[in-house]
Amino acid sequence: METIKLKSPIDGSIYAERPVAAEAEIGAAVERARSAQLAWAGTPIDEKAKYLLAFLEALLSMNDDIVPELAWQMGRPVRYGGEKGGVEERTRYMVALAEKALAPFVPEDRPGFRRYLKREPLGVVFVIAPWNYPYLTAVNSIVPALMAGNAVILKHAAQTLLVGERFQAAFDKARLPKGLFQNIVLSHSQTEKLLGSGKVDHCNFTGSVAGGRAIEKAAAGTFMTLGLELGGKDPAYVLPDVKLDHAIANLVDGAFYNSGQCCCGIERVYVHEKVYDDFVEGFIAETKNYVVGNPLDQSTTMGPMAQARFADFIREQKAEALRKGAAAHIGMKVEGDREGSPYIAPEVLTGVNHQMSVMREESFGPIVGIMKVRDDDEAITLMNDSPYGLTASLWTTDTDHAARLGDRIETGTVFMNRCDYVDPGLVWTGVKDTGKGGAMGLVGYENLTRPKSYHLREAI
Repeated sequence: METIKLKSPIDGSIYAERPVAAEAEIGAAVERARSAQLAWAGTPIDEKAKYLLAFLEALLSMNDDIVPELAWQMGRPVRYGGEKGGVEERTRYMVALAEKALAPFVPEDRPGFRRYLKREPLGVVFVIAPWNYPYLTAVNSIVPALMAGNAVILKHAAQTLLVGERFQAAFDKARLPKGLFQNIVLSHSQTEKLLGSGKVDHCNFTGSVAGGRAIEKAAAGTFMTLGLELGGKDPAYVLPDVKLDHAIANLVDGAFYNSGQCCCGIERVYVHEKVYDDFVEGFIAETKNYVVGNPLDQSTTMGPMAQARFADFIREQKAEALRKGAAAHIGMKVEGDREGSPYIAPEVLTGVNHQMSVMREESFGPIVGIMKVRDDDEAITLMNDSPYGLTASLWTTDTDHAARLGDRIETGTVFMNRCDYVDPGLVWTGVKDTGKGGAMGLVGYENLTRPKSYHLREAI
């Protein structure tokens, strides 16, 4: 029997192992979802909301167990308390927004006709969730999909197998009608087969660009809709009128929180020459405050990366940059920091350029390059010199200037004086190789429903 093994980054042990679903089980799950969705689609929004809020309460009640479980699965330190705050914020917002988002649209009056547009559920939504923020990323799709009247099948990442089980337990405790949410364990080949079967109506995937291409290929010809959040190389631009202490503290956190394993983490920083030296000095000093170690220890502020190969890629990026003339500034001694180990120190590089991998390829780890720029034009050119575009942040006291610069940046979200955050009232989307579609807000509901027009002519 084929199984999925979860290898803990803490000590390399097998923390969990689950058998993949049998083919008959997959087919039955889809049929259960299809059957349950038909009745669910007609359930009033306020009734759906009761189930979703009960699910939220059930999930939050598990948090004391979830926090160390996350540390064992993907390495995040227990001191940060898991993803409870963001899960609650996004769930409550999307539940409250549903009535407005799903309300019929009525165009201008036309005598003799009744015209309106309704949003109807897509049917069965297949969510393929990642390991780096395993609760938050899943909630982004699951909650609005169910509120919109869809059924959901969840396949969670192998690295966070137990998260899917937590979702299932919370929905079961909330007494959500059977079949509307199902967590299943699938291999890659089974996932591709399900995508190509024509039996699911939409897929939301968060992961790599290669993974997104594989999903598009597997779904080709089915005409199912896709939401793909893929790679990123998110930049920051520090302007000369910046509040320096605020920018340093937030950008260091944006670069290194979760060991840099954030879709919208800061991976490259462009600093105006007028404040460059002071910024770099402060950034280095702040980075040296990190304590790397066992994530179960309350004193640890940076745990291991989820897998050793991810840490080895960071080591390769650093080595290449140094060969090409970059300078490394942290030099932190970390027990176990060696090739083949997931434990790695944070690193800050200067003297970098766009001929180096660290400034072009997604790092997804605790390393950041800082470049000096002369002016806005140079900064914007460099920010846009990337195949990705998820978020970009501007650090200035001039909101109007930030908005004008934002118009020139090829990105899904423009931040000013903050980074590494998802606002559920807007939309989470990207451009270029970062993917397509969008989650959260009104647009998130549009992407989980289809429009249906009613053009009713009165009898003559």
